[in-house]
Amino acid sequence: MIIDEFCYHSKLRYENAGEKFAFAVITLCICVASRSITVACMVLASTGILTVLKGGVPVLRYMRLLTIPLAFLFLSTVAIIFHIKQTPMDLFALPLSDWYITTSRASFVYALQLILTALAAVSCLYFLSLTTPVPDILEVMRKLHCPKLIIELMLLIYRFIFILLNTASAISISQSCRLGNKDYRTSVKSFGMLGSVLMMRAMIRSSQLYIAMETRCYDGTIRVLSESQPPKWHVVAAIITYDAALLVFAVWSAF
Repeated sequence: MIIDEFCYHSKLRYENAGEKFAFAVITLCICVASRSITVACMVLASTGILTVLKGGVPVLRYMRLLTIPLAFLFLSTVAIIFHIKQTPMDLFALPLSDWYITTSRASFVYALQLILTALAAVSCLYFLSLTTPVPDILEVMRKLHCPKLIIELMLLIYRFIFILLNTASAISISQSCRLGNKDYRTSVKSFGMLGSVLMMRAMIRSSQLYIAMETRCYDGTIRVLSESQPPKWHVVAAIITYDAALLVFAVWSAF
């Protein structure tokens, strides 16, 4: 909900959605394909500057959002960095009886490369999600001839996220007022009841939504009004120049 609030108050909110979508997707593909530490740092810096300075997202909030995937990345790369072997490796070795908890420079560089590449890819998606509302993104996907079923499912899921969050919050507050979280055992029982009630409410809401759509002459297509801004050619030229330079640098760094 915070991300949705930021995107609707972003300074880039009324820029052409196709330009932002193209920049984020092409930059993400180049970054993931190159697997270069330098390219990943360049992408992190450029998307961060655009999101914070141009988009107006507070820098502390943006850094907090980046720490969410960063924590998962650190946990997932522990197995890549550290090894348990009988012979020590060249970077680090901690003796443990007849074995060593050890790592090599190659493993450390590979883990760093993986973390920075994944974080740069996430920053591209953050740029798109923090500056472009979901209806505008879905409109771009429609123009790209994405299957209509996928677009409608994304729209309905997006809508139901907020409905279920509000329902879960109301149920949780009601349980807390009735001492439903006074100890661990009661909290577990309350959480189970919350999940069951939330599932029933979701099914009831979905049934009511379908009935409401049918009464409004639903013909298999959900039509949503979207705001379309004309493309700015200097922005298009800047995106092409940046991504071309990034691609050239990625190819050059590979050799």
